[in-house]
Amino acid sequence: MKLCRYNEGAIGFIERDAIYPLGDALAVLEVVRDGATMAEIVDVLANNPGASAGVTAARKARPVALSAAKLRAPIINPPAIWAAAANYRAHQAEMKERVNAYDRAQFSADDLMAEVFLKPTSSIVGPGGTVILPKIANHVDFECELCAVISRTAKKISAENALDYVYGYTMCWDISIRDPWSKGRHNTRNIRKGFDTFCGLGPWIVTKDEIREPQDLRINVEQNGRSVMQAHTADMINGLRDLIRFLSSVTTLQPGTLITTGTPAGVSKLADGDHLKGTIEGIGTMELKVIAEA
Repeated sequence: MKLCRYNEGAIGFIERDAIYPLGDALAVLEVVRDGATMAEIVDVLANNPGASAGVTAARKARPVALSAAKLRAPIINPPAIWAAAANYRAHQAEMKERVNAYDRAQFSADDLMAEVFLKPTSSIVGPGGTVILPKIANHVDFECELCAVISRTAKKISAENALDYVYGYTMCWDISIRDPWSKGRHNTRNIRKGFDTFCGLGPWIVTKDEIREPQDLRINVEQNGRSVMQAHTADMINGLRDLIRFLSSVTTLQPGTLITTGTPAGVSKLADGDHLKGTIEGIGTMELKVIAEA
């Protein structure tokens, strides 16, 4: 199932070329409040067996044509957006060359995961949204990543059981300033990656039953129609299972929490007027526009 937010923020699921009003159906059944957020709906779908009746009821309601709907970021109030850093060897190598990033080759798995950072919810934009390049920035890159959505409260979870706590997957664009504040500085990620419009999410959330294995997905990005990133999630240093193990050993993960897994190599500098198109196998395609701050 594909869950989305659309038009004025309604929550629905997509089947074929139509969106069915799931949020309204669940509210009628009183398993969520009227106007419930995506995080609340993920929680009830994952943890309340009675919510399945809402899916059945929504299918009987009048759908909206997907082609006529405006898709929004699928979730705008996650409890947290945890973002893995330098999680592909090839990306580590390209960043050493591009911005003189420090060498992480000898880091243990947990030492590398300890570089995970938080992105603010205020940075979220949705499908077809616009990334704004701040005046202060001399160099801004895109990063395109597989992102997991947590289904239920998770604390001290083993890697072996980690996917039991995943509701589904979406795409994350981790937009990142490289200059200023990057070279030789290790504690600036929350700022460099936290500007408004610096977290693209979408186009929807695909439930985990539709993704056989999160470490077996292809990622492709086009910038202005030119292929710039061709990658595979099997090349992560720390896979999603280990990221959940590590994070849940530190903090309690709540339903709706996002864990984005780091970018592969192929990041590229953005310029005013750029157009980005990213595709993750099994999830879908999402596009973004880029403009310079006025």
